[in-house]
Amino acid sequence: MSLHAEEVQRLATLARLDLNPAEQAALLADLNAVLELIDRLQSVDTQGVEPLTHPQALALRLRDDAVTESNAREALQAGAPRVEAGLYLVPKVIE
Repeated sequence: MSLHAEEVQRLATLARLDLNPAEQAALLADLNAVLELIDRLQSVDTQGVEPLTHPQALALRLRDDAVTESNAREALQAGAPRVEAGLYLVPKVIE
C-alpha cells in the first residue's frame, strides 16, 4: 500500500497543516516508508510463536503500601502568589 500526493494533501487539510510542496513530498516519502514497514511486519508468519509479554522474565517485588510522605500542601503553597482556602488563585484567562 502506498499513498499519493492527493491523499497526503487531504490528510494535511484534515490536520489543518499548511504544507509547502517540499514538506508535502517529504511527508509522502515518510508515510510511504512507514506503510511499507507495516506491510513487511504483517507479512511475517507468526503462527506458533508464543507472545512475548516482557523481554526478561522478572517478577516485580512489591513494597508494602504505606504512607511515605506527609501532607505538604502548606509548604508547597507558601511560594504561591495567591492562595485561598487551600486553592491556588490564578488570573482569569477565558471571558
